[in-house]
Amino acid sequence: MKIKAFVFILFVFFISSCSKERDTSNNFYYDKAFDFKDTGNEDSAYVYFYRAKDLFSQKKDSIGIGKSLINLAIISTQKGDNLGGQETSLEATKYFNENNEQDYAYIKSNYNNLGISSYNLKQYYEAIKFYNLAIKFSGNSSEKNIYLNNKANVLKQLKQYKEAIKIYESIYQQSQKGSPKELARVMTNLARVKWLDNPSYNPEPELLKALNIRIQTNDKEGLIVNYLYLSDYYTKTDPGKSLMYAKEMFETARLIKNPDDQAEALQKLINLDPDHRLAYFNQYHTLTDSLQTSRNKAKNQFALIRFGAEKLRTENAQKETQILKQNIGLGALGICLIAGFVLYQRRQRILQQEKELEVKNTQLKMSKKVHDVVANGIYQVMTKIENQENFDKEEALDELEFVYEKSRDISYEKTDTKYTLEFDKKISELVGSFNNDEVKTYLAGNSPEIWEQLNDSARGEIYQIIRELLVNMKKHSRASIVSLRFERTNNTIKIYYKDNGIGISGDLIQKNGLTNTGSRIETIDGEITFDTKTEKGLKINISFPVI
Repeated sequence: MKIKAFVFILFVFFISSCSKERDTSNNFYYDKAFDFKDTGNEDSAYVYFYRAKDLFSQKKDSIGIGKSLINLAIISTQKGDNLGGQETSLEATKYFNENNEQDYAYIKSNYNNLGISSYNLKQYYEAIKFYNLAIKFSGNSSEKNIYLNNKANVLKQLKQYKEAIKIYESIYQQSQKGSPKELARVMTNLARVKWLDNPSYNPEPELLKALNIRIQTNDKEGLIVNYLYLSDYYTKTDPGKSLMYAKEMFETARLIKNPDDQAEALQKLINLDPDHRLAYFNQYHTLTDSLQTSRNKAKNQFALIRFGAEKLRTENAQKETQILKQNIGLGALGICLIAGFVLYQRRQRILQQEKELEVKNTQLKMSKKVHDVVANGIYQVMTKIENQENFDKEEALDELEFVYEKSRDISYEKTDTKYTLEFDKKISELVGSFNNDEVKTYLAGNSPEIWEQLNDSARGEIYQIIRELLVNMKKHSRASIVSLRFERTNNTIKIYYKDNGIGISGDLIQKNGLTNTGSRIETIDGEITFDTKTEKGLKINISFPVI
């Protein structure tokens, strides 16, 4: 779970207010940026902070540049562009003096943003380093407890529970004199980490007490955390209560339009409510796809803003470069002649290497065909026999005979017409053959229109790729839910594979089967992405053009 929004908002508000205190220059863009940010229009605020930075640069106002960069970094992190926020915050560190106490307000907020972006990127040790720096420059300010809480959250992720408990307990003593929201937050975190450290510890009284405080104070963000932790606690002891709190978490997250927490709640509901698992699974798919699209849009938009600001500088540099090229033309011509001779010799060596590579590729192609036809074909027949109580013996023999015929024809390079007719039904049959009491397979978007105008060779490769993914799932993943979704946009087909198994390591990707998968994707000019960093399960995205 990401650092909760209410903590984030506190330090954003702090930097927003204090950033104006030392603004002695007249910068229209800087003031206008805050007008947009105050009304929730962060995209426009980003544009004006960028323009303000350029104006401060012209005036050689380093403090103004730094303040603009911090606000740009905060907006990027808020929008899910953690890498962009991290990069911009690191650039901002150059504009403040750590020996000048007047700069501490900006320095600590900047380091906190670096901690948050690192935490969201799962760079936990980097996050601790930045939170320690934020604490160092906060002195005895009211923000110090926020940074300490954030640090304890990281220690909890690293399972350094006893260190986290020490920090939470120190904050808890102070929070009893503070606001009810602060008390509920620390009480919840402390109860949670004590339970994680000692599973026999009962966190229920503290969690319920904090829950009541948050209901009374209408702290919706805080309620989501309590519902999550209560659902986790009751998972094994009282599944009914666990399901109830997971539903409360989802409804509260939906009410305040928090897509990240909605997705996390849906993941719990998929596991806790088997009667509605498919509905929750589809809802989870739609939500995560929309969330990813929104974040990619924000990243691209910010990149375009930066590109537009740099374009003029680039054009001026290009003009200067053109003049320089004209002045050294004769010298460059002589160098090109010498380089041409060197390149000719190099080209000869490359041609020789390409011939050797062609021989190796031929061997690899034959090996891949044997793997596709014999190994995967036989494994699919075995899977059907395993998953069907009353299987058709004659049908199984026919399929084995087909595998035999295919293996015999490999050396003759015969064209496979298996995939030219009713390809969508072939895919449905393939995916359905892996469906059993232990593994449920789901298919979406597999219509005849998806595969129109796709040539036979590409269909054959796609069929083998899907079969290879399912075979590897069956052998390694321990998944209980597997989904394949197909989309087509103009002349591009996209395949989204997802399961809830144990995931897949980098070492396994290098094994023969998945290596062949990558080779097949290259054959049809496509791309494949293995997401091995998810907390649970495996996501694979495939895209390729219709040729």
